[in-house]
Amino acid sequence: MSKIGWSCAALVTGLLVTGCGWLPEVKDETADWSAEKLYDEAHTMMVTGNYTRAIKLFDTLEGRFPYGRHAQQAILEGAYSNYRFGETAAAVAACDRFIRTYPNNASVDYAYYLKGVVNFREDQGIFGWVVEQDLSERDPKLARESYNAFRDLVTRFPDSRYAEDSTQRMRYLVNALAMYEVHVANYYYNRGAYLAAANRAYGALVNYPQTPANEDALILLVYSYDKLGLPQLGDDAKRILQSTYPKGKYFVPGPPPWWQFWGRDSVFQLLEKNTVPKSKADEGGMPPP
Repeated sequence: MSKIGWSCAALVTGLLVTGCGWLPEVKDETADWSAEKLYDEAHTMMVTGNYTRAIKLFDTLEGRFPYGRHAQQAILEGAYSNYRFGETAAAVAACDRFIRTYPNNASVDYAYYLKGVVNFREDQGIFGWVVEQDLSERDPKLARESYNAFRDLVTRFPDSRYAEDSTQRMRYLVNALAMYEVHVANYYYNRGAYLAAANRAYGALVNYPQTPANEDALILLVYSYDKLGLPQLGDDAKRILQSTYPKGKYFVPGPPPWWQFWGRDSVFQLLEKNTVPKSKADEGGMPPP
């Protein structure tokens, strides 16, 4: 490189090094804010639907005042904001952190409920499995985690305002998990893996008794045992099917599908219905959405 080239390179480098000093310093507008002001602003952003801003402010509040009176509420409302913003992993992590850190808080039932709802909503795809081409590759992990959260809530807080809805969602998830097992069994059956189909259908009957999917599981057992050349087992399954569902789809054209989607707004309506005035946030009340 020529001397002129070296000089130009040195000049550019010098400008880059010193140029940072020419830029105006970015000031954190919240630097002098109190915990109360941070919470009020974050809460307002959440209520108005500005979840990005709300999440940032709740994180700031929790980081600066981790033991303050607003910190607990910041975790819950931050979890809700992440949920509404679509950051499900962050929402679940916040719920878990609240449950672990404040197990005796008056709003811990809300943390369990929100955790269940987050995974429940994330797991809307459980009925996508009904129409997916390769059902056997789907893992119902989220449905089970959602169920476990609702179960913990109902078990520990049977009088909670969320207990009734949680019970209904648990029933829905059990039915969905049972139907998932049946569809996986059907997947195997359609591909000629009749033993795998029979085992999966049998597992659905054992693990999820008294669910709407039992009828389909029994029908699959009848067909699978027939394909496997096991007439005695097939006849046993058919007798159980006939005694349990004498007017079922195996003998008479079946009823319409049992499942029913939750409307997206129903969860939010429940949360909004069970709010407390903002002034009660310090008392461990429900975080208003």
